[in-house]
Amino acid sequence: MKYRLAQIKTEMNEPMEIIPGIIAKTLHIKESDIKDWEIRRRSIDSRKKPHIQFVYTADFVTDKKLNAKKNRDLMLVDEEAEAASVRAPEPGDEKMSGRPVVVGMGPAGLFAALELAKAGYRPLVLERGPAMPGRIEAVERFRKERVLDPEANMLFGEGGAGTFSDGKIGTGIKDSLIRLVLTEFRDAGAGEDIMYLAKPHIGTDVLREVIVNMRKRIESLGGEILFDTKLESLIIEDGNLSGLRVIQHDPSKSDQESIIIETNVLILAIGHSARDTFAMIRSAGLNMEQKPFSIGVRMEHPQALIDAAQYGEENVGKLPPADYKINYKASNGRGVYSFCMCPGGEVVVCSTAEGELCVNGMSNRKRDSGVANSGILCDVRTEDFGSDDVLEGVRFQEKYERLAFKNGGGNYDPPTCTMDGFLSEDKSADPVIDSLPAFASEAIREAVPAFARKIKKYDSPGAVVKAVETRSSSPVRILRDEHGESNIKGIYPAGEGAGYAGGITSAAIDGIRAARHIIERYSPF
Repeated sequence: MKYRLAQIKTEMNEPMEIIPGIIAKTLHIKESDIKDWEIRRRSIDSRKKPHIQFVYTADFVTDKKLNAKKNRDLMLVDEEAEAASVRAPEPGDEKMSGRPVVVGMGPAGLFAALELAKAGYRPLVLERGPAMPGRIEAVERFRKERVLDPEANMLFGEGGAGTFSDGKIGTGIKDSLIRLVLTEFRDAGAGEDIMYLAKPHIGTDVLREVIVNMRKRIESLGGEILFDTKLESLIIEDGNLSGLRVIQHDPSKSDQESIIIETNVLILAIGHSARDTFAMIRSAGLNMEQKPFSIGVRMEHPQALIDAAQYGEENVGKLPPADYKINYKASNGRGVYSFCMCPGGEVVVCSTAEGELCVNGMSNRKRDSGVANSGILCDVRTEDFGSDDVLEGVRFQEKYERLAFKNGGGNYDPPTCTMDGFLSEDKSADPVIDSLPAFASEAIREAVPAFARKIKKYDSPGAVVKAVETRSSSPVRILRDEHGESNIKGIYPAGEGAGYAGGITSAAIDGIRAARHIIERYSPF
C-alpha cells in the first residue's frame, strides 16, 4: 500500500535520508517496513527564527496496514485515481480540416502543442518571435545598445514572457495537472528538485535550455514550429474558422510574405502583450471583455536584508535566498501586493514597442545577484479605464508606459528613485511617481510602512524603486464556453493572454486543457 505523510520536520542541517526513520517513528513501525519512499514536498518553516526547520510531505510503500483515520497527517494514496486525474481523454471522431494550429509559444501554447503531439495530432505552432538563439541575441542587443526589436524581445519569441523571468513554477491554484507540468519540465532538464520544492523555480538561464528541449520533443512527435510567423487575420465562414492568414518575416528581405493556412481548429495562446492581435481578433468578431489588472513598481533590496528578515541574522547565507509575499488594503480602497518576487535577481526592461517602457524581474537558477526585487502592485479596475471599449485597458497600459519612457530619459532606462525619496515624495522621486496613476502611487506609499512591520527594514531609505510595471496580467478576456471554445467555432482561447491564467504553471495547465478539448472532439490528423 502507498501512503502519504505530511508534517515531517527535520532540522536545517539534517539530510533527507533520515526521513524514513522519522516516518517509522511517527507511525510506530520499523524502518525496514518501508519498502520505498519519495519526497512530494519540502517547505521552510521560519516562524520560530532563528530556529529554522524543513517540513516535508513524503510518499512511502509498506505492507503494514495503517489507520489513516488516527493521524490527520496520514492518507492512503489511490494511485489509480491519481493517474486517471491526469490521463488524456480518448480521441474523438470528428474530422479536422488541416492540422490543428497553436498560435503563441509561451507556456500555454507550448504545453498545448506538446499535449497534441503526444496524442498524435501533429500540431502546427506559429510564433511571431524567433527561435531561442535569435531571441537571446535580440535581447542582449537591446540591453547593451538600447535597440528594440518589436518582434524579438523579453516578451516575444520562443518560450514567451516567462523565459526571461525568474522561471517560477509555483502556483496558487489547486489542479491535478500541476504535477504533470512539473514532470514535463523536469524531463526537459529543469532539475529534480522542482518536483518537491514548495516554491519551485527554474531560472531564466536553465529555462532557455528546457524550452528548446520541449520544442525538439514536439518536433520529434510530428509537430512543426514556424518562428518569425505572425497571425495577421482569421478566415471565418458562417461563424466557423476555416483558415488563417499569416505573415512570415525574413530579416534578409525588405518585404514580408503572407500565406494562408487552412485549418478549422486553432488554440489562441497569444500571451498578455500581443496588443495588435487583440485588436485583430476584436475586429474579427471574437467576444471579448475588459479585465482588471495591476500597475506599480519594482522595489529592490539587498538580498541579505530579506534573508535576515525572513530567517534571522544567524541564518543568513545558510539557506536558499529568501522570498516574500505581502499585501495591504490602502485607505483609498486599493489592494497593494507583491508580485513575481525575484530573490537574487535583477530588474529588467521588457518593452515591446518603441517609446514605451515597462519593467519586470528576472533571475538565474542560482539566484546569486545579491539583490532581491519584487513587483509592488496596485489593483486597476475597469472603471479606471475611462471607456467601455474592450481595448481601453491596453491604452491605459500604453499611457503609463509612454510616461515611464519619457520620465526615464527616453532611452529605455527605467525611472528610478530611492525608497526615502519615494515615501517623502521628494522631487528626486518625480520620475517614478509621475509614471503612475495618483491612486497607485498613494496606495503603494501607504503600504510600505505596513510591509516594514512584516519584513524588518523593508522601508530602508536606500532601497531602490523603479517604474513602471504594467504587464502582470492581460487587460482583456477572450470569452469561451464550457468546452473552451469561443463564439467563433474552432477557436480555443487559452493562457494568460486570453485572461485565464496568471503565471507559467497555470498557463501551461490551461494550454493542456485546451488541447484536451480538441482531443476529445476530433480524431488525430
